[in-house]
Amino acid sequence: MHLKPKFLLIAICFVSTSLWAKTITVCSECAVKSIATAIKTAVAYDTIAVKKGTYYEYNLLIDKPLVLIGENFPVIDGQDKGEIIRITSDNVTVDGLFIINVGTSYTSDYAAIRVVRSDSFLIQNVVLEKLFFGIYLEKSNNGRVYHNKIIGDAKDEYNSGNGIQLWYSKNVVVEKNIVQGARDGIYLEFSDNITINDNISTKNLRYGLHFMFSDDDVYTNNIFESNGAGVAVMFSKNIKMTGNTFKKNWGTAAFGLLLKEINDAEISGNIFEENTIGINIEGSNRITYSNNNFINNGWAIKVLGACYDNSFLKNNFLYNSFDVSYNSNINDNVFEQNYWSNYTGYDLDKNGIGDIPYRPVKLFSYIVNKTPESIVLLRSLFMDIIDFSEKVSPVFTPDNLVDAKPSMKRIE
Repeated sequence: MHLKPKFLLIAICFVSTSLWAKTITVCSECAVKSIATAIKTAVAYDTIAVKKGTYYEYNLLIDKPLVLIGENFPVIDGQDKGEIIRITSDNVTVDGLFIINVGTSYTSDYAAIRVVRSDSFLIQNVVLEKLFFGIYLEKSNNGRVYHNKIIGDAKDEYNSGNGIQLWYSKNVVVEKNIVQGARDGIYLEFSDNITINDNISTKNLRYGLHFMFSDDDVYTNNIFESNGAGVAVMFSKNIKMTGNTFKKNWGTAAFGLLLKEINDAEISGNIFEENTIGINIEGSNRITYSNNNFINNGWAIKVLGACYDNSFLKNNFLYNSFDVSYNSNINDNVFEQNYWSNYTGYDLDKNGIGDIPYRPVKLFSYIVNKTPESIVLLRSLFMDIIDFSEKVSPVFTPDNLVDAKPSMKRIE
């Protein structure tokens, strides 16, 4: 086999750095007693092993390729004095640390770990408590944030930071993290090609996950529970949302999922359970909603307007107070082969499709939109009568907003 000179040079460099890389051990009885000293002493591709103990350090700057690994979760206590770790180099790994007491600054956005203009980073098995921002990725690409636990104690939005924040970053995987008690659990701004899998984001002040101006992202199999609101996707396109659970996001303005000014997305296989609003939609187009379960929500879907060419296919609508709400008498969306627990039709030809089309919008939901106080009349006989009248002869709701082929059985 003949190696080209360029690849031969890379191979020689790699072997050379591997041979010369060393491990620096940090502990109270060691020759090196502080992490800052170890970073200063290290050369590129060294490993710094931090023994169990408490280290009162902050403003640690990693500006060379390094592995910083903790043994039995040593504590780095920032004493509320500033940022704890700042990474400005490619090929840095931070693993197995317990970081507490990040400083609070309303001008510098202090973070427990900040990655700046770096490539190929790995942050894993880190526990963060008493933080301002947790993990902050700034113009950094091709990295992974894996299996971290971020527990904040945010009380107000104006003086709290986000658990994991990505700003102008690309090709990052955020996976199997637990985030709670922050402003937003995970926040993306101008960040494309991001993958967010298997995270648990709960009890955050604002959103469990928040997209702003971010395209071509995917989030799957995450749990968003008991947040101010579940997930907000705003001003983005080509977002794929599958297999997530949006649960118990209650409040006067709460929802499982908010879509605002987004286009060309896929929402499938998700569970929306016990939210004030399952999905709140505004100005969003060409989105396919399929095989989702909407269970025991106040409103399963609330459409506020300017939503065109969307398809709602083979979803289960189970025991929601309102299945669909519209504030317009114009509809340009398709509802087909969904299962509606409120459907009372029949199937004489036994083909699994109801013989009578289902109209999912109740007149009462229109009245509640106009006059919220009227919600006290929910499930009264009077409301049943006017809903029946609207169903027979629609005047206020779009006459073409109908599922012409309602499924007789729950979609599996």
